[in-house]
Amino acid sequence: MSMDLLSIARTGVLASQSQLAITSNNIANANTDGYNRQVASQSALDSQRMGNEFYGAGTYVSDVKRVYNDYAARELRIGATAASEAQTSYSKMSELDQLFSQIGSAVPASLNDFFAGINSLSDIPDDLGLRDSLLTNANQLANNVNQMQKHLDGQMNQTNDQISAVTDRINEISNELGNINRELMKSQGQDMQLLDKQDALILELSEYAEVNVVPLESGSKSVMLGGSIMLVSGEVSMQVGTKPGDPHANELQITASSGNKSLVVDGSKIGGQLGALVNYRDDTLIPAQLELGQFALGVADAFNQAQSQGFDLNGQVGSNIFTDINDPSMQLGRAGALSTNTGNANLAVNIDDVAALTGNSYELSFTAPSTYELKDAQSGNVTPLTLNGTTLEGANGFSIDIASGAMASGDKFEIRPTSSAATALSVTMTDGKGIAAAAPTITADAANSGNTSINLVSIDNRNAAGFPTTGSELTFEIDPSAVPPTFEAFDAQGNSLGPAAPYTPPSISANGFTFEVDSTATTKERFTFDLSFAEGDNSNLVNMAKLNESKIMNGGSTTLTDVFENTKLDIGGKTKSAEIAVGSAGAIYNQAYTRVQSVSGVNLDEEAANLMRFQQSYQASARIMTTATEIFNTLFSSLR
Repeated sequence: MSMDLLSIARTGVLASQSQLAITSNNIANANTDGYNRQVASQSALDSQRMGNEFYGAGTYVSDVKRVYNDYAARELRIGATAASEAQTSYSKMSELDQLFSQIGSAVPASLNDFFAGINSLSDIPDDLGLRDSLLTNANQLANNVNQMQKHLDGQMNQTNDQISAVTDRINEISNELGNINRELMKSQGQDMQLLDKQDALILELSEYAEVNVVPLESGSKSVMLGGSIMLVSGEVSMQVGTKPGDPHANELQITASSGNKSLVVDGSKIGGQLGALVNYRDDTLIPAQLELGQFALGVADAFNQAQSQGFDLNGQVGSNIFTDINDPSMQLGRAGALSTNTGNANLAVNIDDVAALTGNSYELSFTAPSTYELKDAQSGNVTPLTLNGTTLEGANGFSIDIASGAMASGDKFEIRPTSSAATALSVTMTDGKGIAAAAPTITADAANSGNTSINLVSIDNRNAAGFPTTGSELTFEIDPSAVPPTFEAFDAQGNSLGPAAPYTPPSISANGFTFEVDSTATTKERFTFDLSFAEGDNSNLVNMAKLNESKIMNGGSTTLTDVFENTKLDIGGKTKSAEIAVGSAGAIYNQAYTRVQSVSGVNLDEEAANLMRFQQSYQASARIMTTATEIFNTLFSSLR
């Protein structure tokens, strides 16, 4: 019986020693990130029969396990994904908001300075100093738009760098998880330190993307990203990377590859930090760039058109102040062909009506034999286009020219009418004398249909016979419905200056000047020209100054300044929404973290109580061993 007593005491000492070791390890790792509390389960040894009775044989530690709740861990991963996504979105939106609020404020300010220069010159239209000052204001406006675009390009580069850095870290985690899975297969998932490290890596991974975890019987775990990318399967790890965008190389695409097989994945659906970066770039940054381009086109077109409506200090029709809206430098990036296209068509996008532009991007698709469709990327609206010669017509504010080659069925192109405009905007006028302060008088007859417009192109010779001046005005009667179209000129007394003559649309050159006719009329139209020039005339400058308040953009709903300010307001609204989302996502994450800690975290008070309990158990078992020894010594002494 004493021998049994010693054996029982021995098992108690060993079990208490194990409990003390586990408790001590818990206390030591109380502040270790990712550590899950461990507990030991004790069981009684099988009873031993002596005579007609059964006597206990002691205890043993039957199991040591992590305190782990899979549901709580899953909720924590979901919370981490949402919190990281919200924080990343807010961080990027805050940067862009500050960019528009601080550096971007120079753009509308310089536009206001330009209008102020126009107002000053209109008071003294012949002042060469004020004319040069107005060109300086124009250069400052163009430079500020250029600088703003450079900052947005910097945001694009920074975002791409962040996307690449996140994918690199995901690949590192993928490799580590594959190695951990390999080791866990050897221990059948019993190595608790590896399990803790595995969970910590998966939790970190959930910050970068949405994570789905599938436990395997072997003790390892398969991990999916975004619900579609199998990142880790057993010990096999897939790699995530980037490749140049299609069709825009500077807009990186996310790829997933295994071996020599690779596929492009939709980064916007991955979630987490990676998804937030892609969404910020595609849904906010690129639209902001295109809207800045829309502003640049509006500035160039509005003032160039105003110039064409007046006379400069030399008495000539005003030339462009800014880069022409269809200059080759302005057209860069307007059309991009997808790499999957089988045709060889090269497209050029021409701006026909800046007022009708929206700043959106579009997808052009071709289906044989003759279906051309333009899909608005923002609204999803589809517009059928008509091929007229080599030009696709029917879009709002622009037309698409098939410059060379041909489309094949299924070909797609991304169309961005306002792309590159903010980069290419510049002042082309170098002499202040070229500012068109004066204005001609072109009067449409009251009986006209209203379907014809006149645009003065050039003054060819003010000394030409019959050149129209005050008191010697000329009236042109135009018949656009004739074949070929004809025109006839009449003097101020209504006398014909010759029989009706044919002209080649749209230009008519006669009596020392040239003008263009844009008409859909089916009847004769009459316009009276007074092209007198007076150096003190400021009427065209007055009209130019009115552009400050004129709603000439977005279909006549906004001013030039509104285009920029609306972009700024939209970004500010998104930033505020992102800030609110950070608070909500943070609260959900904190709740999930608290839940995990309540289950798996180390409670020092509880562990301290356990330490005392197991210490007492150890001492009591040790005392039993001492008692058993004393009994043995007494028995041995009695037999001597």
